[in-house]
Order: sequence, then C-alpha cells, then structure tokens
Amino acid sequence: MLMLMVFTATSITLPTSVLWRPVSDAALTSPMTENVAMRAITIPSPGGPEALRLSEVTDPIPAAGEVLIATAAAGVNRADLMQRQGFYPPPPGAPPYPGLECAGRIAAVGDGVDSWHVGDEVCALLAGGGYAELVAVPAGQVLPLPGRTTVTEAASLPEVACTVYSNVVELSGLASGETLLVHGGASGIGTFAIQLGVAIGARVACTAGSQAKVERCRELGADLAIAYRDEDFVEAVMTFTEGRGADVILDIVGAAYLERNLAALATGGRLAIIGLQGGAKAEIDLGGMLRKRATVRATTLRARPTHEKAAIVAGVNEVVWPLVSEGRIRPVIDTIFPLAQAAEAHKMMEADTHVGKILLAT
Repeated sequence: MLMLMVFTATSITLPTSVLWRPVSDAALTSPMTENVAMRAITIPSPGGPEALRLSEVTDPIPAAGEVLIATAAAGVNRADLMQRQGFYPPPPGAPPYPGLECAGRIAAVGDGVDSWHVGDEVCALLAGGGYAELVAVPAGQVLPLPGRTTVTEAASLPEVACTVYSNVVELSGLASGETLLVHGGASGIGTFAIQLGVAIGARVACTAGSQAKVERCRELGADLAIAYRDEDFVEAVMTFTEGRGADVILDIVGAAYLERNLAALATGGRLAIIGLQGGAKAEIDLGGMLRKRATVRATTLRARPTHEKAAIVAGVNEVVWPLVSEGRIRPVIDTIFPLAQAAEAHKMMEADTHVGKILLAT
C-alpha cells in the first residue's frame, strides 16, 4: 500500500536527537521517587488554537498496572479540537492534556506489570495526555511497534486502528465480498478504514471533499471514491452495488447523513456512527429500518472502561498488526509538527486540507 508523507512549510524534518526526550540509563533503571517538570500542551481556558500552551508540568508516575512512556510523537485527532474548545473533557482519572495516542519508549513500569519492560518501544491508546513528553497508561492499552513501522509512524496508528477495528470488524462484522462505505475517506480514520476493508477482501467505497482527496483514496485501494460536494453518495453507492447498497457504513458525520445512510444501506446492513460533525439530532424512519433489517450503532472509544479498551487493543494486536507488518496497511501521515506548534497542527486539521494523520513530535 502507498504511504503518503507530505511535509509542508510548517513541518519539520526530525533529526534522531529530537525523537526522544533525553533519559539517562540510570533514570530508565531506577524507580521514580519524585516528580520533576516535563513539557506538555495545556489548555488554561477553552478557545481556538491559540488556547493551547506549551507548559512545564509535573511528571506523571505510573500507578500499579500502568507503564510510563517517554513519547516520541503523538497523533492529533478531532477529539483534541473538541477538548480544546471545552466540549469534550477527559474522563475521570485521565491526564488533563489532549492526545489520544502516542508512541515512544517505556521509561518506567508500575507494580504488577510484567508484560512490558523499561526500554521497550511501544505505541498506546490513551484517554488523554499524549501531548506531553511523558504519559502514564494502563499496560493493557499498550501495543508493540508493528513491523515496517518507525516509532514516529506508529504514533499515527493506535486511535484509528482501535476505532476502525472495533466498529468495522468487531461490531459490524465486515466480511470478504461485502461492500464498505467510509465517510471522510481522506481523514486519518478514513485512510485506515479503506486499507483495512481492502485487506479483509471487501469492496470499498468512500466519500471525500475534493477531487485531489478522491484520487488519494483511490491510490489507497478504494474501488469507488465519491466527491460528496459534486455527487449524491446514495445514488453513487446504489449504482456501484447494482441497487443492493452498502453492507457496512462507517460514519463520522452523524445527523446530517442519517437519512441518506439508511437509504444507502443494503438489506441486513450495519451503520456504525462514530462522529457528529454534522450534528447530533435527527429523525429516523423505523419502518425503513424494519424493511431492511438494518442495525445502527453509535460508539465512542475514549470513555470506555479500561478492560474494554484492553480487549480492543488485544484484538488489534492479533488481527490488524500482522496486516501492518505485511505492508498491507501503511501509516498515512500528512504533516509532523513539533510539540510547540500544536496550535498550527490544530489549524491544519480545522482547515481540512490534510490527507491522513497529523502528528506532533515531542
């Protein structure tokens, strides 16, 4: 699969020396007995991208069952923008800093952790705290680096892999030969979902906001890429499937697409709603759902209990990571910003000009 790496004028080429916060061998082998200062992105008050501040904060110490990761990079997700705006606070007990995924090296382990060791290179699914030099995370939410992937690239994977796998594979049961419709095909979620659908053996359709993004989606393996500003995606999908419809739809839009998504579903189809970019309230035609025997599920990942996240992470490690190691799924990374330019990263995401993931290098 094609790996897309686009470095804009505001992005950086990283020397090896900045991929890691300096951590001495003594620090990696000694217990952490006192809190010192690390750098993290804080949000003193909600607002626009300018609300993000690079601050010195207290180092976290891993609790029992947790590991401490010295981060190399963190992924930027739309949930981070919502948190910055004051609409999506971290769940109880989570770090207050944004960031739902990271990659790096284990700097310390808490009591009872024997599956990970100091110095291991890993990536992790987080409830928050990725925009920092150190983050403590439950050991069950940590993944090894998949083959063919650098530590920086791996930071683009945990959130999208867990979201797509849990919704498309676990909940919706996408099978070979079925049709998957992915909304937002050029997003981080979308670029991953296209590749996973192709790897499963499904026919993949997607929507995207421009012809340039449509072409990128085709390069990733989409059989049908729809420029939604110019085409009716329901009509396009029904034509593509000869009137049958999509078996699984992965939707980031929500209310604005609900009626059309149900129209585009096949009999027995499954609609997975994972975002509300088009609103949260809409009417639903239950009669149409009954006739199609359709299933609609709406899920979030961040607030799930630790044991549920650990089960999803274990499934990703078993099912998805081999596909990454084989090169059948590749990270799609648009731009890497230094941590201090988190505001610029948020501006890029809000402008919706990127394809794939935006990362922060710590």
